Amino acid sequence: MNGFKEQRLNMVERQLKARDITDENVLKAMSEVPREKFVSKKLVNRAYDDSSLPIGSSQTISQPYMVALMLQSLKPQKDDIILDIGTGSGYAAAVAGRIVKEVYSIERVASLADKAKDTIDDLRYDNIQIRIGDGTDGWPEYAPYNGIMVAAAAETVPKALKKQLAVGGNLTIPVESNHFEQNLKRYHKNGEDNFEIEVLSPVRFVPLISD
Repeated sequence: MNGFKEQRLNMVERQLKARDITDENVLKAMSEVPREKFVSKKLVNRAYDDSSLPIGSSQTISQPYMVALMLQSLKPQKDDIILDIGTGSGYAAAVAGRIVKEVYSIERVASLADKAKDTIDDLRYDNIQIRIGDGTDGWPEYAPYNGIMVAAAAETVPKALKKQLAVGGNLTIPVESNHFEQNLKRYHKNGEDNFEIEVLSPVRFVPLISD
């Protein structure tokens, strides 16, 4: 077993299973996707740390547990179509892509989007599309989505994302209650304008920016 594979499996056992990650599809995907490919070369020895890591442009690759928690909250199934807002390194989209049918991911920073595309292409993950754009507008062309995950904090959930979520789907997003506190929340869409909201965890994400 190579070193990174061993670290990856240890991460799944100690950081995910030892907490509250129980979704077998999420655990399997997290054990397969090589996180070391999504971090900078100078930080590759920290690829499986229980923490976020900088990826440039004042952005980070999220802590493995947070990626797993957000995906688990969507209750992903193999025929689902997922919208990922805030591609960053591309790691969360890659993990989602091992579970669901298609992933559409939006990143506003061109250099990050281009690098994420290259990494995912190198891994031959062919069910993930990435584009540069304003994530608050969503990606209406492929809506409705069974799940939407947002890797940046907003004061309110963008209306476009609520609209593009399928009835019966889940949208997971960090929401700011004030400048010092954020909570990861899941919005389950019961009807066209009816959402059941669940608080999942206190979090700290970069702000969601609209162009």
